[in-house]
Amino acid sequence: MNIKKQLSFQVFILGFILILGCDPIVETYNESESAIYYSATEIIEAENPPENKIKVMTWNIRFACGRIPFFGDACGDRVILTEEEVLANLDSVASRISQETPDIILLQEVDRSSKRTGYLDQIQYLLDHTYFNYGAYATIWKAQFIPSDGLGRMDMGNVILSKWPLENAERIKLPLREDQPGIVQYFYLRRSILKVQVKIPGQDNFYAVNIHATAFATDDTKQKHVDTYLETLQALADEGAVFVTGGDLNSLPPGADSTDFCMEDFCDGDSYHTINADPLHKDGSYFENFENEPSILQPLYDLYHPAISLTRYLDSESGFFTHAPSTSDRNNTYYDRKLDYLFTNIDNGWVVESEKTHQDFKFISDHMAVSAVLELP
Repeated sequence: MNIKKQLSFQVFILGFILILGCDPIVETYNESESAIYYSATEIIEAENPPENKIKVMTWNIRFACGRIPFFGDACGDRVILTEEEVLANLDSVASRISQETPDIILLQEVDRSSKRTGYLDQIQYLLDHTYFNYGAYATIWKAQFIPSDGLGRMDMGNVILSKWPLENAERIKLPLREDQPGIVQYFYLRRSILKVQVKIPGQDNFYAVNIHATAFATDDTKQKHVDTYLETLQALADEGAVFVTGGDLNSLPPGADSTDFCMEDFCDGDSYHTINADPLHKDGSYFENFENEPSILQPLYDLYHPAISLTRYLDSESGFFTHAPSTSDRNNTYYDRKLDYLFTNIDNGWVVESEKTHQDFKFISDHMAVSAVLELP
């Protein structure tokens, strides 16, 4: 989420008063701690995976905001959604999930107890409006009060939903951005990795790992996020675990033919790529301003097996784009880059041609889901 609007002087003062005058209002976290478990109101006993195969999906659902021009990332001024908007968008998310029938889904940008989405627990809502039985949640943005544009209370994070029971759910801390003023950093996202063991019948040591990496950092924070992610996966592999992993990595695949999206993402009145432009590029839209972009994900491709191979992606990039900013609605360009991924450490695990980039989900979020069928060992 890009909180690009500067806090006013009055809000700075309010923030400092709140910080100094009471207990911390923004949650801080240890390097690793237990995640939060969920279960559906009605449990539907899951059968053993047919032919030892499961379908996995990853999807950034944009906190059920749909294509609404939210103030933080879409050139709009909307901050608080109506109950009707939230429920309609959540029902669309649940409907599409039920149509595609993944066995495990990795979700990013899911709200619970957030003012902007009516304090609705979206994890419980999705469990009770789909066939999933169990869930785990790890926050990436939690505060009693955010003094910016009326955001107020916030709790947003990563979710894993499963037909089968979950154990050993863990929130793994990711480094904070260091390119922000201290007061902004205090109220900003505290990103994390969600790791959980999935008790699939016949599988003693199967894990799902969900990440949502930084999008707008201009320092080396994204490199640190990818490094922590790789360390987490390596630790699982060293323990003999098998896993499926992915999420919104906010990074391009190695070899992507375009790294500059300033003009796709600009808002009315913005000026980029001109002599007097300051900044020259829009935050989060010019990928070469990050260390090692656009090859930052090369180690993932080298060490693990992508649902969509790099060769296949580079043969037809536009068919695998997963990002469609709402700013693109004005010129019908829609999809512009791939930011969402699935990987596994199971050799020959992905069923050939089972992968799908769900570009028809475009009207439900600014990210498209990716799914594929995985054959278990």
